[in-house]
Amino acid sequence: MAIDMVSLLADLEAETSELILILNGLESRQWSIPTPAEGWEIKDQVSHLAYFDETATKAATDPAGFMEDAAKLSEYGEAFPDEIARRFHDTAPEQLLLWFITARKDMVLTFSQVDPKARLPWYGPPMSAASSITARFMETWAHGQDIADALGIERVPTDRIRHVAHLGISTYGFSHSLHNLAVPEVPISVCLRAPSGATWSWGPDDSAESISGDAVDFCLVVTQRRNFNDTDLQVDGTSAKRWMSIAQAFAGAPGRGRNSDTGTAT
Repeated sequence: MAIDMVSLLADLEAETSELILILNGLESRQWSIPTPAEGWEIKDQVSHLAYFDETATKAATDPAGFMEDAAKLSEYGEAFPDEIARRFHDTAPEQLLLWFITARKDMVLTFSQVDPKARLPWYGPPMSAASSITARFMETWAHGQDIADALGIERVPTDRIRHVAHLGISTYGFSHSLHNLAVPEVPISVCLRAPSGATWSWGPDDSAESISGDAVDFCLVVTQRRNFNDTDLQVDGTSAKRWMSIAQAFAGAPGRGRNSDTGTAT
């Protein structure tokens, strides 16, 4: 995908607006509804987004300060996201919403003035500014899914999720390294049906192993919001099935994944 920060930021703002529309309609008590992420309520999903929007901005404007803060957070090990949730758990809903809106606006403004190819520090390997915004889009979509699931509402998918699918493809090697697994030499073709009906493809068409189906299902799997056994994805081949069982489009330690309703755990 060509680097286009303007389009990336526009898609992020559109996704943000849809999430804010949902949050604006909540009663205070609904912010305490448990989400599928164990131990996290809706309020914790929002504080997570706001906090890491702020740190993304700091990574772009004060890399040394970001690294210092990240080192302190690393003292909590793999549980550092839970530590952020704990810190802000008692924050009032209206304050959380304002924080998220403000942090997101500041981040968008900052990155609109950053070279998309600039390398920025993060929690793990550095990444380009464009990749950072792609990751923020993925996080917004994924945590927005947790909130939607908690509320029992269906979101209308858009072709903006191509950013999530692309990140899922790009983290193929990363997903394996997290589990100390060698990256398979066999190529895997991925062919997905976009919400618009368009076809998105990656990899060689004649690969012996393949994944095909709905793009939303693929995005839910690579963000670990669904177990691939509970989707309609057609997954053919040993390496393809293993990838879908460990796929992880987000940074950090190996995710817990989601248990399958069919009884097969990730």
